[in-house]
Amino acid sequence: MYSKTEASSPSHPPVLRRHPARGHARVALLGAAGLAALLLSVIAGCSIGPVSIRFADTLQAILHAIGWLDHAGIPERDLMIVTAIRLPRVLVGVFVGAALSVAGTAMQGVFRNPLVEPGYLGVSSGAAAGAVIVIASGFAQHASYALPLAAFAGALAAVILILAIWRASGKPNVTTLLLLGIGINALLSAVINVVIASAPHEQQLRSIVFWLQGGLEARTWEHVQLIALPVTIAAILIALFSRTLNLLLLGDEHAQASGVPVQGTRYTILLLASFLTGTAVSVSGIIGFVGLVIPHLIRLLAGADHRHLLPLSALFGASFLVLADLASRMILQPVTLQVGVVCACIGAPLFIMMLLRRRKGNLA
Repeated sequence: MYSKTEASSPSHPPVLRRHPARGHARVALLGAAGLAALLLSVIAGCSIGPVSIRFADTLQAILHAIGWLDHAGIPERDLMIVTAIRLPRVLVGVFVGAALSVAGTAMQGVFRNPLVEPGYLGVSSGAAAGAVIVIASGFAQHASYALPLAAFAGALAAVILILAIWRASGKPNVTTLLLLGIGINALLSAVINVVIASAPHEQQLRSIVFWLQGGLEARTWEHVQLIALPVTIAAILIALFSRTLNLLLLGDEHAQASGVPVQGTRYTILLLASFLTGTAVSVSGIIGFVGLVIPHLIRLLAGADHRHLLPLSALFGASFLVLADLASRMILQPVTLQVGVVCACIGAPLFIMMLLRRRKGNLA
Protein backbone atom coordinates (compact mmCIF):
# COMPACT_ATOMS: atom_id res chain seq x y z
CA MET A 1 0.00 0.00 0.00
CA TYR A 2 1.18 3.55 -0.62
CA SER A 3 1.52 6.26 1.95
CA LYS A 4 2.03 9.94 1.14
CA THR A 5 5.80 9.77 1.57
CA GLU A 6 6.11 6.40 -0.07
CA ALA A 7 4.32 7.39 -3.25
CA SER A 8 6.35 10.50 -3.85
CA SER A 9 9.88 9.69 -2.69
CA PRO A 10 12.13 6.89 -3.97
CA SER A 11 14.02 6.98 -0.66
CA HIS A 12 10.91 5.78 1.16
CA PRO A 13 9.57 3.00 -1.03
CA PRO A 14 6.13 1.55 -0.39
CA VAL A 15 5.83 -1.63 1.58
CA LEU A 16 3.77 -4.57 0.42
CA ARG A 17 1.68 -5.51 3.43
CA ARG A 18 0.58 -9.10 3.55
CA HIS A 19 -2.22 -10.78 5.44
CA PRO A 20 -2.25 -14.09 3.52
CA ALA A 21 -5.57 -15.62 4.56
CA ARG A 22 -7.64 -12.46 4.48
CA GLY A 23 -5.80 -11.17 1.42
CA HIS A 24 -6.39 -14.29 -0.67
CA ALA A 25 -10.06 -14.43 0.30
CA ARG A 26 -10.53 -10.78 -0.60
CA VAL A 27 -8.76 -11.19 -3.94
CA ALA A 28 -10.85 -14.28 -4.75
CA LEU A 29 -14.02 -12.37 -3.89
CA LEU A 30 -12.95 -9.41 -6.02
CA GLY A 31 -12.08 -11.74 -8.89
CA ALA A 32 -15.52 -13.34 -8.76
CA ALA A 33 -17.15 -9.91 -8.55
CA GLY A 34 -15.07 -8.71 -11.50
CA LEU A 35 -16.07 -11.65 -13.67
CA ALA A 36 -19.72 -11.22 -12.74
CA ALA A 37 -19.55 -7.48 -13.41
CA LEU A 38 -17.95 -8.08 -16.81
CA LEU A 39 -20.55 -10.65 -17.84
CA LEU A 40 -23.46 -8.48 -16.69
CA SER A 41 -22.04 -5.35 -18.32
CA VAL A 42 -21.58 -7.15 -21.66
CA ILE A 43 -25.14 -8.50 -21.59
CA ALA A 44 -26.54 -5.12 -20.52
CA GLY A 45 -24.53 -3.31 -23.19
CA CYS A 46 -25.94 -5.63 -25.86
CA SER A 47 -29.51 -5.52 -24.52
CA ILE A 48 -30.23 -1.89 -23.69
CA GLY A 49 -30.75 0.72 -26.39
CA PRO A 50 -33.40 2.28 -28.60
CA VAL A 51 -34.54 -1.29 -29.26
CA SER A 52 -34.64 -3.19 -25.97
CA ILE A 53 -33.87 -6.90 -26.04
CA ARG A 54 -34.45 -9.34 -23.21
CA PHE A 55 -31.30 -10.40 -21.36
CA ALA A 56 -32.07 -14.07 -22.03
CA ASP A 57 -32.37 -13.42 -25.76
CA THR A 58 -29.15 -11.42 -25.73
CA LEU A 59 -27.32 -14.26 -24.02
CA GLN A 60 -28.58 -16.68 -26.68
CA ALA A 61 -27.44 -14.34 -29.44
CA ILE A 62 -23.97 -14.01 -27.89
CA LEU A 63 -23.62 -17.77 -27.49
CA HIS A 64 -24.71 -18.17 -31.11
CA ALA A 65 -22.17 -15.56 -32.26
CA ILE A 66 -19.26 -17.34 -30.57
CA GLY A 67 -20.37 -20.75 -31.85
CA TRP A 68 -21.57 -22.25 -28.56
CA LEU A 69 -25.19 -22.42 -29.71
CA ASP A 70 -26.17 -23.76 -33.12
CA HIS A 71 -29.52 -22.05 -33.30
CA ALA A 72 -30.65 -18.95 -31.42
CA GLY A 73 -34.40 -19.10 -30.90
CA ILE A 74 -34.93 -15.34 -31.07
CA PRO A 75 -36.24 -13.00 -33.78
CA GLU A 76 -33.84 -12.43 -36.67
CA ARG A 77 -33.96 -8.67 -36.11
CA ASP A 78 -32.84 -9.01 -32.49
CA LEU A 79 -30.11 -11.44 -33.49
CA MET A 80 -28.77 -8.98 -36.06
CA ILE A 81 -28.89 -6.03 -33.64
CA VAL A 82 -26.90 -7.94 -31.03
CA THR A 83 -24.34 -9.69 -33.22
CA ALA A 84 -23.76 -7.11 -35.96
CA ILE A 85 -24.15 -3.80 -34.11
CA ARG A 86 -23.94 -3.98 -30.33
CA LEU A 87 -21.63 -6.91 -29.60
CA PRO A 88 -18.66 -5.56 -31.63
CA ARG A 89 -19.03 -2.18 -29.93
CA VAL A 90 -19.16 -3.80 -26.50
CA LEU A 91 -16.16 -6.05 -27.19
CA VAL A 92 -14.09 -3.09 -28.35
CA GLY A 93 -15.05 -1.42 -25.07
CA VAL A 94 -13.94 -4.52 -23.15
CA PHE A 95 -10.51 -4.60 -24.79
CA VAL A 96 -9.98 -0.83 -24.60
CA GLY A 97 -11.01 -0.66 -20.93
CA ALA A 98 -8.81 -3.62 -20.01
CA ALA A 99 -5.85 -2.25 -21.99
CA LEU A 100 -6.00 1.21 -20.43
CA SER A 101 -6.37 -0.22 -16.92
CA VAL A 102 -3.49 -2.67 -17.27
CA ALA A 103 -1.28 0.03 -18.80
CA GLY A 104 -2.16 2.41 -15.97
CA THR A 105 -1.40 -0.22 -13.34
CA ALA A 106 1.99 -0.96 -14.89
CA MET A 107 2.95 2.71 -15.16
CA GLN A 108 1.89 3.43 -11.59
CA GLY A 109 4.11 0.56 -10.48
CA VAL A 110 7.08 1.73 -12.53
CA PHE A 111 6.81 5.31 -11.28
CA ARG A 112 5.79 4.23 -7.76
CA ASN A 113 3.05 6.83 -7.90
CA PRO A 114 -0.69 6.01 -7.96
CA LEU A 115 -1.51 9.31 -9.67
CA VAL A 116 0.23 8.43 -12.95
CA GLU A 117 -1.76 7.41 -16.03
CA PRO A 118 -0.82 6.19 -19.53
CA GLY A 119 -1.17 9.60 -21.18
CA TYR A 120 1.76 10.99 -19.20
CA LEU A 121 4.25 9.54 -21.70
CA GLY A 122 2.69 11.24 -24.70
CA VAL A 123 0.92 8.12 -25.95
CA SER A 124 -2.51 9.72 -26.17
CA SER A 125 -1.17 12.96 -27.62
CA GLY A 126 0.86 11.07 -30.21
CA ALA A 127 -2.16 9.01 -31.20
CA ALA A 128 -4.27 12.16 -31.40
CA ALA A 129 -1.71 13.88 -33.62
CA GLY A 130 -1.57 10.92 -36.01
CA ALA A 131 -5.35 10.62 -36.15
CA VAL A 132 -5.95 14.34 -36.61
CA ILE A 133 -3.45 14.54 -39.47
CA VAL A 134 -4.95 11.60 -41.35
CA ILE A 135 -8.51 12.90 -40.84
CA ALA A 136 -7.61 16.40 -42.01
CA SER A 137 -5.84 15.00 -45.06
CA GLY A 138 -9.01 13.16 -46.08
CA PHE A 139 -7.18 9.85 -46.33
CA ALA A 140 -9.23 8.32 -43.50
CA GLN A 141 -12.30 8.36 -45.74
CA HIS A 142 -10.70 6.09 -48.34
CA ALA A 143 -9.17 3.34 -46.16
CA SER A 144 -10.91 1.78 -43.15
CA TYR A 145 -7.66 0.99 -41.36
CA ALA A 146 -6.01 4.34 -42.08
CA LEU A 147 -7.28 6.08 -38.94
CA PRO A 148 -6.38 3.41 -36.34
CA LEU A 149 -3.03 2.73 -37.99
CA ALA A 150 -2.16 6.44 -38.09
CA ALA A 151 -3.19 6.83 -34.45
CA PHE A 152 -1.09 3.85 -33.41
CA ALA A 153 1.89 5.07 -35.43
CA GLY A 154 1.63 8.49 -33.79
CA ALA A 155 1.46 6.95 -30.31
CA LEU A 156 4.44 4.70 -30.97
CA ALA A 157 6.51 7.55 -32.45
CA ALA A 158 5.81 9.80 -29.45
CA VAL A 159 6.83 7.12 -26.94
CA ILE A 160 9.98 6.14 -28.83
CA LEU A 161 10.97 9.82 -29.04
CA ILE A 162 10.45 10.38 -25.32
CA LEU A 163 12.29 7.21 -24.28
CA ALA A 164 15.16 7.94 -26.68
CA ILE A 165 15.62 11.45 -25.27
CA TRP A 166 15.33 10.05 -21.75
CA ARG A 167 18.08 7.50 -22.31
CA ALA A 168 20.31 10.09 -24.00
CA SER A 169 19.80 12.68 -21.26
CA GLY A 170 22.33 11.11 -18.91
CA LYS A 171 19.76 11.31 -16.10
CA PRO A 172 17.49 8.32 -16.66
CA ASN A 173 15.27 8.80 -13.61
CA VAL A 174 11.50 8.78 -13.49
CA THR A 175 11.22 12.50 -12.74
CA THR A 176 13.08 13.36 -15.95
CA LEU A 177 10.86 10.96 -17.88
CA LEU A 178 7.66 12.56 -16.56
CA LEU A 179 8.95 16.05 -17.39
CA LEU A 180 9.82 14.91 -20.91
CA GLY A 181 6.30 13.54 -21.24
CA ILE A 182 4.85 16.89 -20.23
CA GLY A 183 7.01 18.69 -22.80
CA ILE A 184 6.17 16.33 -25.66
CA ASN A 185 2.47 16.46 -24.75
CA ALA A 186 2.56 20.25 -24.99
CA LEU A 187 4.34 20.11 -28.36
CA LEU A 188 1.89 17.58 -29.80
CA SER A 189 -1.07 19.59 -28.49
CA ALA A 190 0.24 22.55 -30.46
CA VAL A 191 0.50 20.39 -33.60
CA ILE A 192 -3.09 19.18 -33.09
CA ASN A 193 -4.38 22.73 -32.69
CA VAL A 194 -2.59 23.84 -35.86
CA VAL A 195 -4.15 20.98 -37.84
CA ILE A 196 -7.60 21.71 -36.41
CA ALA A 197 -7.30 25.40 -37.26
CA SER A 198 -6.36 24.56 -40.84
CA ALA A 199 -8.95 21.80 -41.42
CA PRO A 200 -10.45 22.57 -44.85
CA HIS A 201 -13.94 21.14 -44.31
CA GLU A 202 -16.47 21.32 -41.49
CA GLN A 203 -17.10 17.57 -41.66
CA GLN A 204 -13.42 16.87 -41.10
CA LEU A 205 -13.43 19.25 -38.14
CA ARG A 206 -16.41 17.43 -36.62
CA SER A 207 -14.68 14.08 -37.13
CA ILE A 208 -11.58 15.37 -35.39
CA VAL A 209 -13.55 16.68 -32.42
CA PHE A 210 -15.48 13.41 -32.06
CA TRP A 211 -12.28 11.37 -32.21
CA LEU A 212 -10.54 13.55 -29.62
CA GLN A 213 -13.50 13.08 -27.27
CA GLY A 214 -13.25 9.29 -27.50
CA GLY A 215 -16.07 7.00 -28.53
CA LEU A 216 -17.11 3.49 -29.51
CA GLU A 217 -19.70 4.38 -32.14
CA ALA A 218 -19.82 2.40 -35.38
CA ARG A 219 -17.25 -0.13 -34.20
CA THR A 220 -17.35 -3.36 -36.18
CA TRP A 221 -15.85 -6.83 -36.05
CA GLU A 222 -12.90 -5.44 -38.02
CA HIS A 223 -12.06 -3.22 -35.05
CA VAL A 224 -12.38 -6.19 -32.69
CA GLN A 225 -9.96 -8.19 -34.83
CA LEU A 226 -7.60 -5.22 -34.97
CA ILE A 227 -7.36 -4.82 -31.21
CA ALA A 228 -8.04 -8.22 -29.61
CA LEU A 229 -4.78 -10.09 -30.26
CA PRO A 230 -2.32 -7.21 -29.64
CA VAL A 231 -4.04 -6.23 -26.38
CA THR A 232 -4.16 -9.83 -25.14
CA ILE A 233 -0.49 -10.50 -25.91
CA ALA A 234 0.77 -7.21 -24.44
CA ALA A 235 -1.33 -7.64 -21.29
CA ILE A 236 0.03 -11.17 -20.76
CA LEU A 237 3.60 -9.93 -21.25
CA ILE A 238 3.07 -7.19 -18.66
CA ALA A 239 1.57 -9.76 -16.27
CA LEU A 240 4.83 -11.72 -16.52
CA PHE A 241 6.53 -8.73 -14.88
CA SER A 242 4.21 -8.82 -11.84
CA ARG A 243 6.88 -9.90 -9.36
CA THR A 244 9.36 -7.44 -10.88
CA LEU A 245 6.86 -4.60 -10.44
CA ASN A 246 6.48 -5.65 -6.80
CA LEU A 247 10.24 -5.40 -6.37
CA LEU A 248 10.33 -1.98 -8.05
CA LEU A 249 7.78 -0.78 -5.48
CA LEU A 250 10.36 -1.50 -2.79
CA GLY A 251 12.91 0.80 -4.44
CA ASP A 252 15.59 0.58 -7.11
CA GLU A 253 18.31 -0.55 -4.68
CA HIS A 254 16.18 -3.39 -3.36
CA ALA A 255 15.25 -4.45 -6.90
CA GLN A 256 18.90 -4.38 -8.02
CA ALA A 257 19.92 -6.41 -4.98
CA SER A 258 17.32 -8.98 -6.02
CA GLY A 259 18.88 -9.27 -9.47
CA VAL A 260 16.53 -7.01 -11.43
CA PRO A 261 18.18 -4.90 -14.20
CA VAL A 262 16.20 -1.83 -13.18
CA GLN A 263 16.66 0.50 -16.16
CA GLY A 264 16.20 -2.17 -18.81
CA THR A 265 13.16 -3.62 -17.05
CA ARG A 266 11.58 -0.22 -16.55
CA TYR A 267 12.17 0.58 -20.23
CA THR A 268 10.56 -2.70 -21.33
CA ILE A 269 7.50 -2.31 -19.11
CA LEU A 270 6.97 1.27 -20.25
CA LEU A 271 7.17 0.19 -23.89
CA LEU A 272 4.62 -2.57 -23.33
CA ALA A 273 2.29 -0.23 -21.43
CA SER A 274 2.62 2.38 -24.16
CA PHE A 275 1.92 -0.26 -26.81
CA LEU A 276 -1.25 -1.24 -24.93
CA THR A 277 -2.39 2.36 -24.67
CA GLY A 278 -1.58 3.14 -28.29
CA THR A 279 -3.47 0.07 -29.49
CA ALA A 280 -6.50 1.00 -27.38
CA VAL A 281 -6.78 4.65 -28.35
CA SER A 282 -6.14 3.83 -32.01
CA VAL A 283 -9.66 2.39 -32.24
CA SER A 284 -11.47 4.38 -29.54
CA GLY A 285 -10.02 7.87 -29.61
CA ILE A 286 -8.80 9.58 -26.46
CA ILE A 287 -10.44 8.18 -23.33
CA GLY A 288 -9.05 9.53 -20.09
CA PHE A 289 -9.15 8.54 -16.42
CA VAL A 290 -9.76 4.80 -16.97
CA GLY A 291 -6.05 4.04 -16.64
CA LEU A 292 -5.78 6.34 -13.62
CA VAL A 293 -8.86 5.74 -11.49
CA ILE A 294 -9.50 2.01 -11.94
CA PRO A 295 -5.98 0.82 -10.92
CA HIS A 296 -6.03 3.15 -7.94
CA LEU A 297 -9.42 1.93 -6.71
CA ILE A 298 -8.41 -1.71 -7.16
CA ARG A 299 -5.20 -1.02 -5.22
CA LEU A 300 -7.27 0.32 -2.35
CA LEU A 301 -9.36 -2.86 -2.33
CA ALA A 302 -6.83 -5.58 -3.18
CA GLY A 303 -3.48 -4.21 -2.04
CA ALA A 304 -0.31 -3.48 -3.96
CA ASP A 305 0.58 -6.97 -5.21
CA HIS A 306 0.68 -6.74 -9.01
CA ARG A 307 -0.07 -10.45 -9.35
CA HIS A 308 -3.58 -9.47 -8.25
CA LEU A 309 -3.68 -5.85 -9.37
CA LEU A 310 -3.16 -6.50 -13.07
CA PRO A 311 -5.93 -9.07 -13.71
CA LEU A 312 -8.39 -7.31 -11.39
CA SER A 313 -7.72 -3.97 -13.07
CA ALA A 314 -8.33 -5.57 -16.46
CA LEU A 315 -11.68 -7.01 -15.35
CA PHE A 316 -13.01 -3.89 -13.68
CA GLY A 317 -11.58 -1.56 -16.32
CA ALA A 318 -13.36 -3.50 -19.04
CA SER A 319 -16.64 -3.48 -17.10
CA PHE A 320 -16.33 0.22 -16.30
CA LEU A 321 -15.85 1.28 -19.91
CA VAL A 322 -18.71 -0.88 -21.20
CA LEU A 323 -21.05 0.60 -18.57
CA ALA A 324 -19.78 4.12 -19.29
CA ASP A 325 -20.51 3.56 -22.98
CA LEU A 326 -23.99 2.31 -22.10
CA ALA A 327 -24.54 5.44 -20.00
CA SER A 328 -23.34 7.62 -22.87
CA ARG A 329 -26.09 6.14 -25.05
CA MET A 330 -28.88 6.42 -22.51
CA ILE A 331 -28.36 9.57 -20.39
CA LEU A 332 -29.57 12.13 -22.95
CA GLN A 333 -31.44 9.82 -25.32
CA PRO A 334 -31.88 10.28 -28.26
CA VAL A 335 -28.68 12.37 -28.07
CA THR A 336 -25.57 10.22 -27.68
CA LEU A 337 -22.65 11.48 -25.62
CA GLN A 338 -19.08 10.45 -26.32
CA VAL A 339 -17.87 7.82 -23.87
CA GLY A 340 -14.75 9.90 -23.21
CA VAL A 341 -17.00 12.67 -21.89
CA VAL A 342 -18.78 10.27 -19.53
CA CYS A 343 -15.46 8.86 -18.28
CA ALA A 344 -14.22 12.39 -17.62
CA CYS A 345 -17.40 13.26 -15.71
CA ILE A 346 -16.91 10.21 -13.50
CA GLY A 347 -13.13 10.17 -13.34
CA ALA A 348 -12.39 13.84 -12.69
CA PRO A 349 -14.24 14.02 -9.33
CA LEU A 350 -12.65 10.74 -8.26
CA PHE A 351 -9.23 12.08 -9.23
CA ILE A 352 -9.80 15.20 -7.13
CA MET A 353 -10.80 13.01 -4.19
CA MET A 354 -7.61 10.99 -4.65
CA LEU A 355 -5.52 14.16 -4.58
CA LEU A 356 -7.25 15.33 -1.40
CA ARG A 357 -6.72 11.96 0.27
CA ARG A 358 -3.06 12.04 -0.68
CA ARG A 359 -2.69 15.57 0.66
CA LYS A 360 -4.03 14.41 4.01
CA GLY A 361 -1.60 11.50 4.02
CA ASN A 362 -4.33 8.87 3.85
CA LEU A 363 -3.64 7.49 0.36
CA ALA A 364 -3.57 3.73 0.58
